[in-house]
Amino acid sequence: MAYWLMKSEPDTFGIDDLEARPKQTEPWNGVRNFQARNFIKQMKPGDLAFFYHSSCEIPGVAGICEIVTDAYPDPTQFDRKSDYYDEKSKPEHPRWYLVDVKYQRHFKRVVALAELREHAAKLGGFKLLSAGRLSVMPVTPEHWNFILSLEKKPSP
Repeated sequence: MAYWLMKSEPDTFGIDDLEARPKQTEPWNGVRNFQARNFIKQMKPGDLAFFYHSSCEIPGVAGICEIVTDAYPDPTQFDRKSDYYDEKSKPEHPRWYLVDVKYQRHFKRVVALAELREHAAKLGGFKLLSAGRLSVMPVTPEHWNFILSLEKKPSP
């Protein structure tokens, strides 16, 4: 099993939205960064991801979702009416992929980005702290477990 962090703006699609979906499952579409796309293509069913709220008052880890499919072509890249349409992408050679994710749980509290930065020494190499704009990134088991331990502590 591998661990990931997946970012979404809660005003667009947050963890509450995922929880409310039928079967609590949703395609994670709209990724248009090649590095993030390559990470998506590495995901496997059963992997877990932190659901991270970005571009909001308190950005941070809001909960956990599970990867439930292998990567497959993102259909929005072919839909001219979609915000995620890509004229360079062809059905026979898709450029963009997605996975379906399933809600697992909310965190007891959001573990804020500011709090994660306070623990930069323990989170050395954590991509969120060095590649902040990347929307999908791997998380080491050590970082995963450390962030889970922060959830249990009171907010700083």
